[in-house]
Amino acid sequence: MRYTSDDFNVALSTLRNGGVILYPTDTIWGIGCDATNETAVRRVYDIKRRDDSKALILLLDSMEHLRKYVSLERLPSTLTGYLQPRDDEKPFAKPVTVIYPDVQNLPLSLLASDGSAAIRLTREEFSHNLCAALGSPLVSTSANISGKPAPQYFQQIDKKIISAVDYVCRYRQDDTALALPSTILRLSIAPKGDVAFSIIRQ
Repeated sequence: MRYTSDDFNVALSTLRNGGVILYPTDTIWGIGCDATNETAVRRVYDIKRRDDSKALILLLDSMEHLRKYVSLERLPSTLTGYLQPRDDEKPFAKPVTVIYPDVQNLPLSLLASDGSAAIRLTREEFSHNLCAALGSPLVSTSANISGKPAPQYFQQIDKKIISAVDYVCRYRQDDTALALPSTILRLSIAPKGDVAFSIIRQ
């Protein structure tokens, strides 16, 4: 399915009204909601039948919006390049999700027990534009029941997931290209304040 303004506008309206959507991302299809809406976040956990002690990945559209939730002053310069690389300078084959420490201004249900959260800057057109228009982080958790395999394209998504959300985006439903989860990096802050990162999933 092609990108249409009607599809995008209904998805955005659903998010703004506290709903949950099923949508394509820069990796696999995701179940999403406005990350600042605690009721909607709870519904995502319920739909996935997932323990709320397991934090969810969040999507943002830009470094500017990321600064609302994460202190970026001490980030290693190499990591900054990983977050928004040019197309001809991608250091990883897949999009990069970063687990940041001490995340601020988000519901506690989205944070791990140590106060960290996993955030990715999405460059995929539909999800990027949703984040930009929504103006807050977008929950992005794989479209599967917890413990089941994550679907690599739309046709593999369980009908129970499809029927549980408020809106299913039409864009890219016919795309059968195999998608993979993102690379995951974790930031850590040493006692002296030095910041480093490690690769959790390549």
